[in-house]
Amino acid sequence: MSAPQPTVRRVLLASRNAKKLAELRRVVDAAGIVGLDVVGLDAVPKYPEEPETGATFEENALIKARAGARATGLPCLADDSGLSVDALNGMPGVLSARWSGRHGDDAANNDLLLSQIADVPDERRGAAFVSACALVKPDGSETVVRGQWRGIILREALGANGFGYDPLFIPDDAAAAGRTSAELSAQEKDSLSHRGKALAQLVPALAALAASD
Repeated sequence: MSAPQPTVRRVLLASRNAKKLAELRRVVDAAGIVGLDVVGLDAVPKYPEEPETGATFEENALIKARAGARATGLPCLADDSGLSVDALNGMPGVLSARWSGRHGDDAANNDLLLSQIADVPDERRGAAFVSACALVKPDGSETVVRGQWRGIILREALGANGFGYDPLFIPDDAAAAGRTSAELSAQEKDSLSHRGKALAQLVPALAALAASD
């Protein structure tokens, strides 16, 4: 008689971003969590996605996670993240992905940011990547965490990895050795980044989910 197969629980990441999906899967694997099948929006029936109208990263993450859990009946994890630039009083913030007016146009967003802080001296070009991650279960329970990654904004883009503002951002971390976020390997970025820090805080909740009946 064959041994019973372990239960595998699906967890939805409310995103179609393949890099975010791969990042979450790496975090789950690195934590030794077994029994979770992390899938993205392309793996579930399409449902109406609510507009991200929140004033904070946390509010937007919850909007996406609640909608995903409600529509699919699966535990749903959502991230809302962006760049907070000191010289712009925390902007682009929640508008990071559409800062230039076109959602997800990384080149246009980067060009606009550089033009806006062109006259800011190097010592005042501090910034932080911020990520809020929300995990919402079908029973309505919610966990929200936040991660932050400090650094400075360059005057020109460097590196081909990552996405968004990565080529402009040099982390303060000594481990980055003066490289931009777009010059780090995926594993290096996982251990240092805002999203990596936020996801690491969700490991206990994800492990409990995997172990639940």
